[in-house]
Amino acid sequence: MTSQPFSRRPLRIVIGATTYPPDVNGAANFGHRLATGLSGRGHDVHVVCHSTDRESRIDVEDGVTVHRVASYGSPFHPSIRGLLPWQAAQADRLIAEIQPDVVHVQSHFFICRGLINSARRRDIGLVATNHFMPENIFGYFKVPQFLQHAAGRLLWHNLVKHYRKAQLVTAPTPRAVQLLQENGFAELALPVSCGIDVERYRRRARSYRKQHPDPGTRTVLFVGRLDEEKHIDDLLRAMALLRTKTPTRLEIVGNGSRRAAFEQLAAQLGIADRVHFHGFLSDSELLDAYARADLFCMPSIAELQSLATMEAMSAGTPVVLANAMALPHLVQPGQNGWLYPPRDVHALASAIDDVISDRMTIDRMGAASERLVSRHDIDEILGRFEAIYHHAIDPDGAVELDEIRTELAS
Repeated sequence: MTSQPFSRRPLRIVIGATTYPPDVNGAANFGHRLATGLSGRGHDVHVVCHSTDRESRIDVEDGVTVHRVASYGSPFHPSIRGLLPWQAAQADRLIAEIQPDVVHVQSHFFICRGLINSARRRDIGLVATNHFMPENIFGYFKVPQFLQHAAGRLLWHNLVKHYRKAQLVTAPTPRAVQLLQENGFAELALPVSCGIDVERYRRRARSYRKQHPDPGTRTVLFVGRLDEEKHIDDLLRAMALLRTKTPTRLEIVGNGSRRAAFEQLAAQLGIADRVHFHGFLSDSELLDAYARADLFCMPSIAELQSLATMEAMSAGTPVVLANAMALPHLVQPGQNGWLYPPRDVHALASAIDDVISDRMTIDRMGAASERLVSRHDIDEILGRFEAIYHHAIDPDGAVELDEIRTELAS
């Protein structure tokens, strides 16, 4: 299957998102990359998302028309914003105005639920992508451990109820698809990567490393939210256990509810002088952070794909990842890095030591990361979503479901 024929048939596409830049998280980044990528391929793309305040407005950003719907903040996290139930009806008004060929939602909450119901009511092609896991919100809402199982089942039931309305459902990895099925989604779901601009990270890393020869100090990098489910405390404890004689430091990029606690832990462990908390970085600064890293670590146990890991791999960086959820899809142990048992701090320290102690190992594993991540290149992913959209619009048309499934399996 080739994507080129579809790129010559412009569609009017609505992408529904509860979170979108300037929010900084994986789902927001994917939504932006998808919207701008499709716009660049000639489609008329509209994003319907929550505003960052109580005002509705329309902006044109990077060739995409962004309809920001007035929303309300929450006490749980700055990026968690919502609507009152009856306000989701605004979605139907927007769909009536935009008249899209297809609607692609990234969530089943708030404005996205309104878009789902409007698309169904108006017989518009509907695609849904799942980025959701209950574990990702339990930390925000402080759900007690003894209630999490029941709460998780209720949350999954709610998602399945609404995603059954879509013609096609996708999730970023085969493991993410399996998770949907394990939690009651009996219809077909397709694994479609979130995609990444591989060349952007590769080019910057090669240029940076050419200008900055090996300084002798090794750099371990984490990029992501500083929240409970990321388990950055495990990474800090592992840093305190390293046996390598090579000077090693940890760079942590991102912000979140646990930042102060992690900073305090670094001081308690006696490694504060080897840990740098950057907070949020600009795009250019983030590219340099990936470029100077000798190893990327993701200790999270709740990743449906991990864009940050893919960005590091695109920069030619080895990875050490928790053997949890979808992270194993990004590692071939011994080739581009290692997996370790989640929450096993000693195993994590050993894996880090194995990589950073030897420059030849870093270079060999980094090259393998580049090769492995190439199948997630954004151009390939955009072509797959174009095919999915055409099938959702016209299931009996030229784009057959078996053809899409064969392409995804290749």
